[in-house]
Amino acid sequence: MSYYVYILYSRKADRYYVGETENVDIRLKSHLSGISRYTSIADDWTVVHTEPFNSRSDAIRREKDIKRKKSRKYIESILKTV
Repeated sequence: MSYYVYILYSRKADRYYVGETENVDIRLKSHLSGISRYTSIADDWTVVHTEPFNSRSDAIRREKDIKRKKSRKYIESILKTV
């Protein structure tokens, strides 16, 4: 089974969101429905980046690594290297 780290972007909020999941499409739908407190601020989230991993622990590690940096510039550098 594959796991993914994903980055969402909202033009309305001008923000990024980083998460991990087994199914990016289903997770995006839940973000768009307002279930997540952070992403409920906007309704135009789009997936701008995904990274596949073989294990959930690897995906969580990468998600935490990105979030630990707390840097928009770092996220945007990830998007540029793809």
